[in-house]
Amino acid sequence: MTLVWYLIAAFAEIAGCFAFWAWARLDKSALWLIPGLASLALFAWILTRADSAIAGRAYAAYGGVYIASSMIWMWLVEGQRPDRWDMVGVALCLIGSAVILLPSRN
Repeated sequence: MTLVWYLIAAFAEIAGCFAFWAWARLDKSALWLIPGLASLALFAWILTRADSAIAGRAYAAYGGVYIASSMIWMWLVEGQRPDRWDMVGVALCLIGSAVILLPSRN
């Protein structure tokens, strides 16, 4: 279930950050900041649903999912296909996330 929460959190975080990007870099209305802030608050709450007793470990493992989701966002929303180096980086990050998440700890 943690992976599902991470994917939902990533979408909320990327959408919130993109709202700020649109306002600051794409000359969109400041009204974009309202759903952006709501989306970032939702992201923070969703991340607390991750199955981890330690916040730092949950955040670290989430990083790889965020990076992969960002590449998907770049491709689907911004129309820029990730190149092979993007994909190598994503693979390395997801491996790192798995190393953090998968071991059983007491």
